[in-house]
Amino acid sequence: MSWFPSPVSPRAALADFRAFLRHREREHWIGAALAVLVTMIIVIEFFVDSQINTAPPPRMVYVEQWRADRTDAEIIADQKKHQAEKEAAAKERQRQFQKLEKQLGM
Repeated sequence: MSWFPSPVSPRAALADFRAFLRHREREHWIGAALAVLVTMIIVIEFFVDSQINTAPPPRMVYVEQWRADRTDAEIIADQKKHQAEKEAAAKERQRQFQKLEKQLGM
């Protein structure tokens, strides 16, 4: 590759970089330090923020236990009772939405 200068090596590059840094003024060093500091603060904030409130809250699960010798009639009766409760809750919710609709004048 002919466009690279002839003394291309890691040692030469490091020496060139050291020479470049040696001739910097104080203001350049302060600016570079502040730029690195601000960048590190932003990166650290992203890492810290990703660890906050990431776990789901504990959940309580209630389980009904039935006798092993239940009859089919008892099972059907329980299912009908639960279905009636579910429908009553749905109707109550619908009633609440209708009341809200009337309050908002929709």
